[in-house]
This record gives sequence, C-alpha cells and structure tokens, in this order.
Amino acid sequence: MLIPRQQRAFTLIELLIGLAIFGILIVSALPSYTAWIQNTKIRNAAEAVQNGLQLARSEAVTRNTNVQLVFGADSAWTVSVVAPEQTLQSRAAEQGSADVTVTRSPANSTVTFNSLGRVTTNVGGSTGFTQVDLSVPPATMAANLARPLRVTISAAGRVRMCDPAITDSADTRSCN
Repeated sequence: MLIPRQQRAFTLIELLIGLAIFGILIVSALPSYTAWIQNTKIRNAAEAVQNGLQLARSEAVTRNTNVQLVFGADSAWTVSVVAPEQTLQSRAAEQGSADVTVTRSPANSTVTFNSLGRVTTNVGGSTGFTQVDLSVPPATMAANLARPLRVTISAAGRVRMCDPAITDSADTRSCN
C-alpha cells in the first residue's frame, strides 16, 4: 500500500517575505523605468523633427523649388512648397512626443531648403533655425537621468541627430 506524500505549500510568512522582496525590486527599478520612458519620448520627438527636415529637403530637390518646414506648438510641424503654397505633409503634436521641450536656435520657427537641398533664407528674409534641442522639463521625475538630444542643420542642408552631452569629438554621436 502506498502512503500518499504530504503536500507542502507556502506559509504565510514565506509569502509575505516574497512579496516584500518583490516590492523592493519594483521600487528600486522605478526611476530607471521612468528615465527610459522619458528618453524614448525624447528620441521619438527628435526622430520626428529629423524626418520632417529630411522630407522638406528631399521634396525641395525632387520638385526643384523651395520647400519649407514650419514648426507649430511643441514638436508639430508642416512641410510645404513655398510658391505656389502647397502643404505636403503635417505632423500634429498629439502624434507622440508628449512632455518633451523643443527649443529652436535661433528662435525662428521656419527653415527653407532650395532646389539643391541647401538651407536658404525664408520668405520674409529671415534666416532659418540651425538646431533643435529636445529635452524634458527639469521638474519632471527623473529628469536628471534623461538624455537630451539635438538635431542640427548645416548650411549645406545636412540634417543629423546628436547627443550634446558627449564631448569627445572622435565619437560620431557628439555634436562637435
């Protein structure tokens, strides 16, 4: 005759210790997770700006005319042919990149590309912006762990994304 094995389960104390360890792990991982989410938002906004600029440049070359990118609120933008005015593509701020601060330098909201893909003066005679800095507001949780990014436009029309925190000029991610 077989003697049935005694079934063994967790005691209440073992279960509470396991839950306490799990809670400590979750609390310790929260700042890293928050920083990862913020960095993803910054990267998405930077890629959207970079894509809009590359679209404007390629459309200027393709159409053999001046094409401009005009920034709206936050990271919203519109790419349009200058004359005759024709909107080619728009991106609303609600399409992502929430909680990201977008700063253009100079503070102008428009950049125009000519038929050679080079940056040219805007319709009103102003110069276009040459860089866009993207970051999270300092009051945001884990803002000190966030990695701001920068999108630059050279006079030749080259658009690139870089990391302003990297100072080593040999590193291809640096803005130098």
